[in-house]
Amino acid sequence: MEVRSCRGCGKLFNYISGTYLCHGCKKKLEDKFIQVRDYIREHDTATMKDISEDNDISVKQLKQWVREERLTFTDKSPVGIECENCGAMIRTGRFCNKCKNNMANDLRQAYAVKPVEEHGAKSKDKDRMRFLDKN
Repeated sequence: MEVRSCRGCGKLFNYISGTYLCHGCKKKLEDKFIQVRDYIREHDTATMKDISEDNDISVKQLKQWVREERLTFTDKSPVGIECENCGAMIRTGRFCNKCKNNMANDLRQAYAVKPVEEHGAKSKDKDRMRFLDKN
């Protein structure tokens, strides 16, 4: 195990994987997330600034939760973040639906298996066993 300094409180802790926060700071952050989630449910037209100020949480942390798809907003909410690819306004995640579809199509095309013909070899000849002449 590795010993690291917590980014939240500065205490040393055994780092295994994930965020650089000790168990206590992770718990506080998760409690804050639940508070923010409940606030958004009650105030569905609140702006990012209102959510940040009323819940004492940074806008950066709110955007991270939205990008992780832990938070999502209704259509009547003024809150939105930019698609990382094209800059369109989205309610949750990192990419808009158009960019997600384009990336999925690009991946499908990249991994499409296309048979490659050998130079003049017939398909039945390429699968046969061959022997070397000892002459």
